Amino acid sequence: MKLYPTARNNSVALTRQGKKKQRKSVLVTAERVATITYFVHGATADNEQGIASGWYDIGLSKLGRKQSLELKALLKNRRFCVVYCSDLKRALDTAKIVFDQGAKITKDKRLREVDYGDLTRAKSEKTDSLMLKHIDKPFPNGECYKDVERRIKSFLDNVHERHTGKSVALVAHRAPQLALDVLLKGKTWEQAIKEDWRQNNLAGWRPGWEYKLEAKDSIPSSSNGGCTS
Repeated sequence: MKLYPTARNNSVALTRQGKKKQRKSVLVTAERVATITYFVHGATADNEQGIASGWYDIGLSKLGRKQSLELKALLKNRRFCVVYCSDLKRALDTAKIVFDQGAKITKDKRLREVDYGDLTRAKSEKTDSLMLKHIDKPFPNGECYKDVERRIKSFLDNVHERHTGKSVALVAHRAPQLALDVLLKGKTWEQAIKEDWRQNNLAGWRPGWEYKLEAKDSIPSSSNGGCTS
């Protein structure tokens, strides 16, 4: 006699199929996403004195090295397939201390701070007060924040090509993190600047900020170009 499945058996079978499909969907989704964890570099003498370094290549201070060692301890159980950092000393030194054993460290000039041009090493209070004015308009003989966005978008396109499904560490500066907020969290530049954790006396510091980069043909940008003259 042929036994036909009961409603319960059908339900159980469908439930099992659904769970398999769900697990497969989760797996496929995970394989299509790169997890980027951003880390801010340790303190420098310029940071401690309220000076905006920009592209000025200053290394870590004693405090910055201490902060990096503390971050290393906090991340002892974290694993990354690769570490990217700005080619400026303060970011590279931080990466070498925090990730001295483990993933390969790769320098990338696209991860630099915004170029303040003639205002390089001016007082941070001054450059901070001008941020909103230089979203589209470059600092004198420097960059605007849309320029930073453009180079970070280029960097993310490469991460998408090489590291989808992987965990990537990123050691950089303020402007690159704001660009990540714009490109991957859908913020406007005005929002990213006003909501920046640094605006609250560094009280919002974390041992890493996580961003999800989905596998897409292209990453939308907030505009078609860089600065306006």
